[in-house]
Parts: sequence; C-alpha cells; structure tokens
Amino acid sequence: MQTDSAQTDAVRRARREGLGVVVATSAYGLSFGALSIASGLDLPQTMVLSLLMFSGGSQFAFIGVVAAGGGVAGVASAAMLGLRNALYGMSMRRVVQPRRALLPLAAHVTIDESTAVALAQSEPRAQRAGFWVTGVGIWIGWNLATLAGALLGDQLGDPRQWGLDAAAAAAFVGLLWPRLKARQAMAVAAASAVVAAALLPVLPAGMPVMVAAAVGVIVGLTNWLGPRHESTLPDPGGPQHAEGHHA
Repeated sequence: MQTDSAQTDAVRRARREGLGVVVATSAYGLSFGALSIASGLDLPQTMVLSLLMFSGGSQFAFIGVVAAGGGVAGVASAAMLGLRNALYGMSMRRVVQPRRALLPLAAHVTIDESTAVALAQSEPRAQRAGFWVTGVGIWIGWNLATLAGALLGDQLGDPRQWGLDAAAAAAFVGLLWPRLKARQAMAVAAASAVVAAALLPVLPAGMPVMVAAAVGVIVGLTNWLGPRHESTLPDPGGPQHAEGHHA
C-alpha cells in the first residue's frame, strides 16, 4: 500500500503529464480554427463544433468532407470517429468514479488524451487527477486555440509548417513509451501501427484507426508474447485438494 507521500507524488506527476498533453494538444486547435473557416464554416459554427463536439478527429473529418462538398458523409465520418469515445467511457467510469452531478462533464471530456493520461498512472488518485486535468484543460485550451485560429485565419499560414499536426501524436508517444517494456505491449503497439499505416491509403478517414484498435485488442487478448502461467489446478486425489488449495 502506498504512503500518503507516494500518493501525493503520483498525483503531482499525473498533473504534470496532463498539463504537458494539454499544451501539445490545445495548440493543434489553431489548425482546426483556421481550416474550419477556410472550409466555409463561419465563426459561430466553428466554435460550436469545438465546444460541443469536442473530438479533434471527428471535427477534422467533418470539415474535411464539408470542404469537399459533402454533407451527410461528413456527419457519418465524424460519428464513426466519435464511437471510440463511447468505448473509452465504459472503462473510464470505473476508473474516474465521478459523482452523479459530474457525470455529464466526465462524459464530455472523455477523449483520447484524458483516457491515455489516466491509464498511464498506477495509483487511483493519480488516475483521477490525470483524467480531470487533461480533459478539462484540453477543453479550455482547444476552444481558446480554435477561436484564435478562426480569427487569425490566413495570417497563420499552413499550421502544418509549425509541426502542430504532429504535436498531439508526439504527446501520445511520450505517454506510451514508458509502458513499452513487456514484449506483449510492444507487439500490440507494433501490430496496431503497421495495420493503420497499411490501411491509411485505401480506407476512408477514421477506419484505419478503428481497424488498428481492433487488431490491438485481439493481439492483447491472445497474449501471444506475454508470460505464460502454468495451470496450478490440484490433482483431485492429491494432498493439495485435501488442503483446499485452488488456482
């Protein structure tokens, strides 16, 4: 059992990690704001997407299809990408354990980044701290950056030249890297990355990520490279059975 001092250190570490992800991810909101205006949406429409949809991948998918002249396809693409947040919510509710009054807020800030930071922690208090700092922090930062990007527009130039498109991915790598110690974890990461990269040129936006996630789950569940535990079931007629031991 961890001491109070160790738990406090873990919470502080989770908050620092969360703030680092907040800065990296929020900055990418500049790109969304600028691209949303360029795709034909006005300022109120752009802000509503960031305030209410609040899912970077879904938002970029939506404005990408809108810019190409699509309508229903944009909604479908955004909804498909948003499905992952519902899957996160199933596990994060047990981790965060929010009070009933905070359930709507917890659901709204359950995103890739808040989930990743929370699950990167090993102590329950640190998991909750990482979740809230990351989720709420990104919501605030993302919307401020969206507003700035929408207002500045063409003055920003191409945000990709600043490396903002890689900022969120870099933050994820930073969270993932310390966890890639076991062979099974490396196998899950490698299999997912290879599948996503291979399918990117041939599938619609969002689908490669969904397929890669499914592959990662399958590899993880099969435990191909993980430790093998020999069965310790006792011999029904042996002394272990008489003593009441079980696996």
